[in-house]
Amino acid sequence: MNNHLLRLYTTPPELPDEVLPEATVKVQLGDLLPLVALASRGNYAWLQDFMDDEVVITADLHEILQAFRARRPGA
Repeated sequence: MNNHLLRLYTTPPELPDEVLPEATVKVQLGDLLPLVALASRGNYAWLQDFMDDEVVITADLHEILQAFRARRPGA
């Protein structure tokens, strides 16, 4: 008689935000944007994996982006 052992593997529970490591790589926006734009135009699936990630930007860039969003042409 063959006894087969069934092992169940579960994914570990997600860590709370306080435990997650902080970002350690700084990248200039001018280097980042063309790559993200290219991946977006090409509809690369891996980009979707990062869509919920948060990024840190300066307050002045945030202010400009908010104004652009409100007043962009064709919106």
